[in-house]
Amino acid sequence: MEFDYVIVGGGSAGCVLAGRLSEDPSVTVALLEAGPDDSSVLIQCPAGLGVLAMNGQANWGFQTVPQPGLNGRRGYQPRGKVLGGSSSVNAMIYTRGHPSDYDAWAAEGNSAWSWDEVLPWFKRSEHNERGADAFHGTGGPLNVMDLRCPNPMLAAFIEAGRQAGWRHNPDFNGAEQEGIGAYQVTHRNGERFSAAKAYVTPNLGRTNLNVIVGAHATRVVLDQRRAVGVEALRGGQTITVRARVEVLLAAGALQSPQLLMLSGIGAPSELTPHGITVNHALPGVGHNLHDHVDVVQIVEAPGLKHSFGLSPGGVWRVARAIGPWRRERTGLLTTNYAEAGGFIRSQPHEAIPDLQLHFVVAKLVDHGRQTVFGHGYSCHVCLLRPLSRGSLRLADADPRSAPRIDPNFLGEPDDAARLVRGFKLLRGLLNQPAMKALGGHERAESARATSDVEIEHYVRHHADTIYHPVGSCRMGSGPAAVVDQHLRVHGLAGLRVVDASVMPSVIGGNTNAPVIMVAERAAAMIAAARRGRDETAAAHLPTG
Repeated sequence: MEFDYVIVGGGSAGCVLAGRLSEDPSVTVALLEAGPDDSSVLIQCPAGLGVLAMNGQANWGFQTVPQPGLNGRRGYQPRGKVLGGSSSVNAMIYTRGHPSDYDAWAAEGNSAWSWDEVLPWFKRSEHNERGADAFHGTGGPLNVMDLRCPNPMLAAFIEAGRQAGWRHNPDFNGAEQEGIGAYQVTHRNGERFSAAKAYVTPNLGRTNLNVIVGAHATRVVLDQRRAVGVEALRGGQTITVRARVEVLLAAGALQSPQLLMLSGIGAPSELTPHGITVNHALPGVGHNLHDHVDVVQIVEAPGLKHSFGLSPGGVWRVARAIGPWRRERTGLLTTNYAEAGGFIRSQPHEAIPDLQLHFVVAKLVDHGRQTVFGHGYSCHVCLLRPLSRGSLRLADADPRSAPRIDPNFLGEPDDAARLVRGFKLLRGLLNQPAMKALGGHERAESARATSDVEIEHYVRHHADTIYHPVGSCRMGSGPAAVVDQHLRVHGLAGLRVVDASVMPSVIGGNTNAPVIMVAERAAAMIAAARRGRDETAAAHLPTG
């Protein structure tokens, strides 16, 4: 079990690395994924997301430690445990964030990651069915398209946005991010198009690519200051997969730092209490964890036939939709639920949007895990650039234990104040004539919150993640950094981290497309290093 590259984590970043690195037939690649393959129809059918949320299939299902900012509640932290990772269980929204987000990374000393530098890599990864232009690419592995069968409620939501004073934005990844509109999605022909389907599935016939599912990595094997392999649990046995060139951690912002610490890489104060030998002191591991915090407003509309809901009529409509989806990949089951949304400013003087909306064509309660009878719709408001910072720590030395996740939600007063303003703006949008024409009323629990104090109480009692943890293996220089701008772990050879954990700060939008971009760039850097070329030059100039 020896390969040139061993990749830990078969999520979005890991799939990109596996697909790109194995393009060179002289290179051997192993991809380790703790979960199963992605063959379930609930993964391939976009609307299957609703069932996946309820049954917990293909999901690590983590929780945070109690959050003081959420009135002591534990937050939910779903992460994909399946080939494709979270791209196999997410809402399939394709957004990139704001250009200034990447310029901020560059301003922190990561010059290769400014907007001008990353845009070509977004385009390289993408096949946008609208066609190529200054902001979009065609011919890339990742299919991006407009929803095949959008819900009729989308038009009402977009019109309500206009009525509330925001412009219709048909492309959040174009020249301007701000506005209200429909999201593009990672679908193809009415199916989910995950990173696995984009980068791994078409390449399973390559003899130099070995995909090993059901392999839970337990530690990085070190020889002095060099990573030389990975130990993993598979089928009740410990296996060792050796790496001749590099070990690439792509387990995400929650599990990449956990694996580093289990391997004796981190702050001694975090390791020694668990009896873990310190192999490399690196104090930044697990710090700077943060996430998009979000709160939902729900509108109950019993007669709204276009919404998903549990009722005799709703069940009948879904049952009737199975045939069209199986035969033609059309109809109701092509939904990603969060079909529309927008990027808005909580105050007019904000330079760029600081809030994001996700309009859901169903009543979404407790991340979709709670059975809710009747019909309606819901809309999220998400804080794009939280000031609060938390940490990822070990619970114990057992690699099978969940880590201690503390994003410190709403730890900073400014974060709560922005969400309160966003909640009021969202309520104003949902009260516009276009939405009122759909019928229904705001759910009583939130409707009772009218003053700022009451709204803040509601927010702290109901807010939670919208699934974008980042930052726990921060890219940069200095004592707080874990990797350099080529994503190499400081002070060690043969080891990189390539996933959302390296982001110095969360981008202003959904994180799946940015993670894929990060992995595209990393793959080029790694290939350049193997050929003895300048990694920085490879980072600036896409090839192929």
